[in-house]
Amino acid sequence: MRLKPGVLLRFYSLCGILVQVAATKNKGRGSQGQFPLTQNVTVVEGGTANLTCRVDQNDNTSLQWSNPAQQTLYFDDKKALRDNRIELVRASWHELSISVSDVSLSDEGQYTCSLFTMPVKTSKAFLTVLGVPEKPQITGFTSPVMEGDRMQLTCKTSGSKPAADIRWFKNDKEVKDVKYIKEEDANRKTFTVSSTLDFLADRNDDGAVISCRVDHESLNSTPQIAMQVLEIHYTPLVKIISSNSWPEEGQTIILTCESKGKPVPEPVLWTKDGGELPDPERMVVNGRVLSISFLNKTDNGTYRCEAKNPIGRNSTEYVLIVHDPNALAGQTGPDHALIGGIVAVVVFVTLCSIILLGRYLARHKGTYLTNEAKGAEDAPDADTAIINAEGSQVNAEEKKEYFI
Repeated sequence: MRLKPGVLLRFYSLCGILVQVAATKNKGRGSQGQFPLTQNVTVVEGGTANLTCRVDQNDNTSLQWSNPAQQTLYFDDKKALRDNRIELVRASWHELSISVSDVSLSDEGQYTCSLFTMPVKTSKAFLTVLGVPEKPQITGFTSPVMEGDRMQLTCKTSGSKPAADIRWFKNDKEVKDVKYIKEEDANRKTFTVSSTLDFLADRNDDGAVISCRVDHESLNSTPQIAMQVLEIHYTPLVKIISSNSWPEEGQTIILTCESKGKPVPEPVLWTKDGGELPDPERMVVNGRVLSISFLNKTDNGTYRCEAKNPIGRNSTEYVLIVHDPNALAGQTGPDHALIGGIVAVVVFVTLCSIILLGRYLARHKGTYLTNEAKGAEDAPDADTAIINAEGSQVNAEEKKEYFI
């Protein structure tokens, strides 16, 4: 005969009461130190939770596990609740361990281990269930995107508990300036998290990998990632490269027109001074390359390279100046005009020096003769006249005469 679940629960409850009465009659000296020990448990949704209750000192007193609804799960080694997910791991006088598999969010709560002494002693263990976030998805991208258009990419994930964290990366470099929104789901237990990346499309972003990464403690350090490769269309970028930086008459020059754009630009168009190339026999176009052979002065001018694609067109110019090799060689010889100028300056400086020296000598000779004449008036001979003349110069500076 099979007992109904309600009858079975009442039976185990009655057993618990009888055990309590027996415990009061037989409690000994060691029963006062008995106390059940438990630990809080955290488990990921869908995983298995192990609940363990231990007693260091036990004089054959029963242990019991109850769920948050105060329903008995196990009484010693006897299962009380019909739930195939709950199993007995170990049952003894010192330990009662059970497991709950395929844990759901509704299993979260406070579980109780009871030691049927008098009075009954209990210990609480809180079971925390982590909600695993769903794999994120990136929305808002339409391919292709034109350069300069505004892009708004949104990454969204649901079912996380607690709320997950979303981070954006562009080519493995994190983007910080983003919006973040957290909303509670209908079950009022989990969260839906979304984040928006807003930026202007640029040609440098073509081919860039945008990734949205979801981090959560339930993922065991292995984040969930969604990726999107950008495709940006833009007008051509044009540049001319010359094979010769100093072209001379008679030589050949090769001009290469490099054009980069998306879609790939059509074949380029070469022109000279706003018109067609004047000498097709010497000026040969092969794809993006313009080759001009046997250069001469008539080839001087402005050469334009133009590239276009469905997005637009762009061009650049190169000014060609053909040099005369003979004139260039003459410039490398000695500069006779410069040498003549230097010689003229040296001659002029020399003449000026001679003139100044002559005037200086003549002036000092006149002073000597004048002083000699002044001293002769009072002196018997020429030597005394000169000495008298030098002594009188101190008081007669204003009477000096100079001959130039």
